[in-house]
Amino acid sequence: MTPITTQTLENALTAKLMVSFGKTAAEATDGEMMRASALVLRDMMALREVETRQKARQRHARQVHYLSLEFLMGRSLMKNAYNLGLLPQLREALEHLGFKAADIFEIEPDAALGNGGLGRLAACYLDSMTTLEIPATGYSICYELGIFKQKIVEGQQVELPDNWKDLGAAWLMPKPAETQEVRFGGTVREFWDNGHLHIVNEDATVVQAVPCDMEIAGYGTEHVNVLRLWDARSTQPVDMSLFSRGEYLKAAEDEAMAETIAKVLYPEDNHLEGKSLRLKQQYFFVSATLQSIAAKHTELYGTMKNFHEKNVIQINDTHPALVIPELMRILIDDAGMDWDEAWDITTRSVAYTNHTVLSEALERWPQSLVEFLLPRVWQIILEISRRWQKKVEDFYHDPKKTEKMAIVWGGQVRMANLCIAGGMAVNGVSGLHSEILKKDVFRDAYGMEPWKFRNVTNGIDHRRWLSEINPGLDGLIRDLTGGDDYLLHPQALKKLDDYADDASVLERLGAIKRANKAAFAAHAKKTRGVELNPDAIFDVQVKRLHEYKRQLLNVLHIIALYQKLQDDPNAITQPHTFLFGAKAAPGYAVAKRIIRLINSLADQIDHDPICRDKLQVVFLENYRVSLAEQLMPASEVSQQISTAGKEASGTGNMKFMMNGALTVGTLDGANVEMHDLLGDENMFLFGLRADEVEQLKREGYVPQRLYNRDPVLHRCLDALRTGFRDGVRYDDLYQRLLFGAGGSPADEYFLLADFQAYCQAEKRMAETYRDQTAWNRMSLHNIARSGVFAADRAVAEYADNIWHVPHK
Repeated sequence: MTPITTQTLENALTAKLMVSFGKTAAEATDGEMMRASALVLRDMMALREVETRQKARQRHARQVHYLSLEFLMGRSLMKNAYNLGLLPQLREALEHLGFKAADIFEIEPDAALGNGGLGRLAACYLDSMTTLEIPATGYSICYELGIFKQKIVEGQQVELPDNWKDLGAAWLMPKPAETQEVRFGGTVREFWDNGHLHIVNEDATVVQAVPCDMEIAGYGTEHVNVLRLWDARSTQPVDMSLFSRGEYLKAAEDEAMAETIAKVLYPEDNHLEGKSLRLKQQYFFVSATLQSIAAKHTELYGTMKNFHEKNVIQINDTHPALVIPELMRILIDDAGMDWDEAWDITTRSVAYTNHTVLSEALERWPQSLVEFLLPRVWQIILEISRRWQKKVEDFYHDPKKTEKMAIVWGGQVRMANLCIAGGMAVNGVSGLHSEILKKDVFRDAYGMEPWKFRNVTNGIDHRRWLSEINPGLDGLIRDLTGGDDYLLHPQALKKLDDYADDASVLERLGAIKRANKAAFAAHAKKTRGVELNPDAIFDVQVKRLHEYKRQLLNVLHIIALYQKLQDDPNAITQPHTFLFGAKAAPGYAVAKRIIRLINSLADQIDHDPICRDKLQVVFLENYRVSLAEQLMPASEVSQQISTAGKEASGTGNMKFMMNGALTVGTLDGANVEMHDLLGDENMFLFGLRADEVEQLKREGYVPQRLYNRDPVLHRCLDALRTGFRDGVRYDDLYQRLLFGAGGSPADEYFLLADFQAYCQAEKRMAETYRDQTAWNRMSLHNIARSGVFAADRAVAEYADNIWHVPHK
């Protein structure tokens, strides 16, 4: 294509403002210019996407369909401009037109279509699939509000709606001609006609699924893929007779009920209505997606018999597990196949990525709810379950194993078991996690069908999470490696290891980090009114708030440091700033209490003169992708302290490593592979290992003994009961750690067992920090060895070993 100049882009922006908003550049607001910029780039990508799709159809290429209930896309304007090779031109064009480019980028809202690592992983993989020129489509729901906007009020999390679509909708291309209909409820009727059994779902509630496509540009390629987001609409027109009688709300009831499906990500499900809405969401996006895929496939090939040869469906966690019975429904009811043929195609089309070993996260649905909402799908699940159960019985002849592996049992539908039964591959997301799946969580399934189980360690979009967000470090890497080769070949970062003893390189790396810290401090001051000391250690734990991720262990250590300062005001000589960022699920009471505790502790320390320029705690409100992009380059210490055996992989750990932060962590998830690359000398390991955790459980773990014999821990825990200057006491957390609560065992995640080792690891880290040359050398090694954690590597492994599709 002809290179796009700054002038070309300027002309396109001017024209778009006039055509779409009826304004000149001088009249336009920042918001209008942001939307105009998005529309210009969207148009470019749309043209490329048409060409990409036509080439794939001509080649009859196998299509990858990536289904995820989350896609945490963040902001797209800078990312798309970067991938299209237009970021410098766009900056210049905006400045020429009288706008501040930084303000235009900043005004864009994050596309709040995800909650954490699961959704961010999906977004990274879309980027890599496109860059590697794999014909692929992502699918999810076009949430109106997505994950909530977090506000901290009097130390507590408050959830506010996050209406990202106001400006973010500029990226969406509605495709009403490709609308699908999804059915809920009703009854199933069977009848014979011309020797064929026909099955129809009568009296169902029908909801329209309207696709809104978001274009995904690859880096250094003309290839463009699509993220298809399904919006929900009612098929019932407004009842005008009710409207005429003044019953306005009742007249629009059907429309409101349908649109609720796409209203918010993860509605609270501790009541039946919430469970029902979640199940509706999952079936809505799965059914619409499969109908769309099947329609396009049939249009091209005229048959569904070769569906598995031309399509592979990757399901990201169990949320899209209903693809298995839904594909069976389409193949049997619509395509007229018998069971065996349909099952053969289904089990050669679907692959499942498991992201958790936590039993509460391996979804289970009440049988009665599935039967009521999805009567035909329920019939198919029941038959899949019956056949799978017989297969297990014939293999093991062990009722206990049959019960554990059953899909329908005890009034519940177990989605992970459905995925294993109906999938051609099951993969974990780190070496340790995949071994735990094989040896523990899915041990019996692995014993019966070992060939299904794989490992694909997670990866991140290194172009975004290093080059784009950390230009200073990007410049150093280009200088040392001889150009930008690492952007497409991330293992080129290994060349940095050669400079580990080059004093000038280490000094420059330290200066880049210091500048990034100063920039983040300025950002925090401007956006939050928080004063950060750029000379302090930036010790960071940002991730979803969950007990197994052990933010509370971090807090206990900070309390110990604070108490040490009370005893000896000179105990801390190097200023130390602890930064937290986390959202707690709205119904997760304990997680919310931990957020309040962090803020109570931050307030206590902030008001104590002894702590000034020595100790600081800051909770970063509303942690999200765009905030992470500011924070990662400035971070020096990465807290990855989950209970060993609980974190499947993590991707934040990879982002920190890639930006030169050093890890304080347990041997859990991808930390294990990081340790394999770095050794003990380039990270700060501590704590029980996964097998030791299990052994301690078997032997009988009694945390009260640790409390009684460790005076530092004793004093820390007592501080929870005493409370803080804001008057809030945390006796509930104290009780939970020492005696258990609500059916949970005492210290379920072994915080107290790892407390002493964690304090020692933090002490080693702080001592190492005093020698900045040694610290920068460790930092350089971390960056140099992070290339293996690029999403390009992970996606290539999926393509080679599971999807069997070619790639660049």
